[in-house]
Amino acid sequence: MNRYKVKQHRTVVFFTTVLFEGEIIIEQATKNEVLNYAIEHGIIDLSYIENKIEMNKREELLKKHPYEIWIGKDNRYYTYFPEKDNKRMLKSRNTRQKIEDCIVDFWKQEMENPTIYELYIEWVDGKLKREEITITTKNRYDRQYNESMIEFGKNRIKAIEEYDIEKFLLEAIHVHKMTAKGFSNLRTLILGIFKLAKKKKLVQYSIKNVIDDMDISRKLFRKVKHEDDELIFMDEEVEKVLNYFKQHKLDLKDLGILLLFYTGMRPGELSALTWDDVNGNIIKIHSTEIRYENENKEYIYEVRDFPKTEAGIRDVIVPQSQLWILKEIKTLNPSGKYVFEQHGQRIRTCLFDDRIRRICSKLKIKEKSLNKIRKTYATTLIDKRVDDSLIIAQMGHTDITTTKNYYYKNRKNMQQKSLIIDKAFD
Repeated sequence: MNRYKVKQHRTVVFFTTVLFEGEIIIEQATKNEVLNYAIEHGIIDLSYIENKIEMNKREELLKKHPYEIWIGKDNRYYTYFPEKDNKRMLKSRNTRQKIEDCIVDFWKQEMENPTIYELYIEWVDGKLKREEITITTKNRYDRQYNESMIEFGKNRIKAIEEYDIEKFLLEAIHVHKMTAKGFSNLRTLILGIFKLAKKKKLVQYSIKNVIDDMDISRKLFRKVKHEDDELIFMDEEVEKVLNYFKQHKLDLKDLGILLLFYTGMRPGELSALTWDDVNGNIIKIHSTEIRYENENKEYIYEVRDFPKTEAGIRDVIVPQSQLWILKEIKTLNPSGKYVFEQHGQRIRTCLFDDRIRRICSKLKIKEKSLNKIRKTYATTLIDKRVDDSLIIAQMGHTDITTTKNYYYKNRKNMQQKSLIIDKAFD
């Protein structure tokens, strides 16, 4: 490869030549080649460039300062500096240059040694911006941070050693009486923050190794024991609810709850259904309702065009015997975009949830949410010995282990259980 330079009105343009199949191809040089040539031949003063960069950085840091500089009666230059807990500290110097030096040094230290909270904000906002998480997930992370990390988050990252992290986590489990799941949520935040810190060369240690090396006894976690009749509708309760619907004039909320009993959809999937998703006894699931807090701490309900998980994209089969439910819904809502729409407004998940809770109260059975209907549906399919592949297809799960470990419960009351055991030993 050869290099040539061509003068054009005081501007030096560089070209390179490349031999390709007997032909000479002339290409314009890269910016790096031009810059290197200029530095090597004294055209550009490297120290001048470095000084210019430092001056620009200084200006950026001065612009970052939120407080004004003023001259006091003593002819000294004053400004405030932010401190913890939204407080501020007043400092003064005898020249403007010196007070600006003080400002630059302060913000350099802030950038080179941020607080854990500042790193958390950078981490979670980055994930949201890149659409790695949804706003709903960010809200959940924020709640977890506010519940257990406020004080720890005030520390500067470079002041934190491996032992400090272990001590914080063990104390958090104890003080906040965390369940294993609660600790898992906190662990997600700690991993994210300190992995980012290592990438920015603010810490040297591996947070994964720190947590893996911790000796955490399962006895530390608070145990939450729920009886089966709190997690699903028992056989006699299902019968009571279905009889209730038979004896009352049904509106859209009632019909939506009935549809859940026979399809096992997620509540958010039910609320997001459109008539385009319904084809005979097949319902195509591809969206869900999400709820999140906006900047004003108001709850916002929106339809997201993809479900909770990839496996959630599926076709759900409605039993032929229950197609009357869809026909009745169409009668009550013939022209709406959404299957469950009233007065031009989509019926939100929370309204279905309020309805089933009120029905439970009227029937004097344990109050249960819409999610308990989904668990009841999964339990019914397993009890009826439906093929595993069909169960996970209906539920939107990736494997049957999830269904059996987290959804399957015993629907029999104690009297029914006793009869089964007695029969086993007859």
